[in-house]
Amino acid sequence: MRFLVVGAGSWGTAFTRVLLDRGHDVVLACRSRAQAEAIAQTGWNPHYLQGVDLSSAELVALDDAPGDAEVVVAAVPSHAFAEVVGALPGVAPVLNLAKGLDPATGERLSTRVSGRPVAVLSGPNMAEEIAEGLPTAAVVASEDAAFAGELQHELNSSLFRVYVNPDLVGVELCGAAKNVIALAAGGVDGLKLGDNAKASLIARGLAEMARLGEAAGARAETFSGLAGIGDLIVTCCSRYGRNRHAGELIAQGLTPERAAAEIGQTVEGLTTAPSLRDLSHRLGVELPITEGVCAVLSGQSITELAAGLMGREPTEE
Repeated sequence: MRFLVVGAGSWGTAFTRVLLDRGHDVVLACRSRAQAEAIAQTGWNPHYLQGVDLSSAELVALDDAPGDAEVVVAAVPSHAFAEVVGALPGVAPVLNLAKGLDPATGERLSTRVSGRPVAVLSGPNMAEEIAEGLPTAAVVASEDAAFAGELQHELNSSLFRVYVNPDLVGVELCGAAKNVIALAAGGVDGLKLGDNAKASLIARGLAEMARLGEAAGARAETFSGLAGIGDLIVTCCSRYGRNRHAGELIAQGLTPERAAAEIGQTVEGLTTAPSLRDLSHRLGVELPITEGVCAVLSGQSITELAAGLMGREPTEE
């Protein structure tokens, strides 16, 4: 198939390699003509995942993206998703790799796509490990069962195992919420509160995700699958996790802005946290960890937050 991958960051670079390894024709649309030319000259991305062979991909600037792709893969930050996809030529279906909510509306990213079928890919998919050829599994979710099945067939391999899940709502909410929980998990690391505290936070974070999903009409089993607990664990524990790292830096005294600058890549949880909190208010769902993360991002002491969470009235699990 002919794929157009929009975005040449870490995930766009790694996913392009996944597609090339499956024998697909890939056009990689970069944010600028200079970036496209730099990759074309060397065969690898000078800014992200250096060493990943991109020499067999066609390189273009985003403004020159062709309209003849059979599938568009959106590998851009959630805040740019709606604008980028809305400006693309053609009517090819969209596979979204971003994990967040639309900050302008607070809605799931798939709701910002019109006139095209849309699917999302999620799961424990650290780009750095995929680029190294290490195995993982992922889930494709779409309301268009035929499109999801086609993507499964075209993406599945011995190193990248793909499952289909019809629960688009649940998979998208998992992808957004796990980044916020990972910020809190990084705070646990930064305060050196230990593995017991971190495991407890991850477990309660999963409960938050499931409560939100239930209120939004998601399937409960999605949260015990790859998009739920699978992605949550790796995001909260991996050394590659940007959100976990950002939470750690913030706990050590950096502002959210300085933490993001030091990481040098998109930290989705920083923009998703207030959107997720507002969504929970609209749905009437209590998310204490998410509320706490928002409070810290607004300036509250993370030490006070930890004490407040531990001091909440005991309840049934």
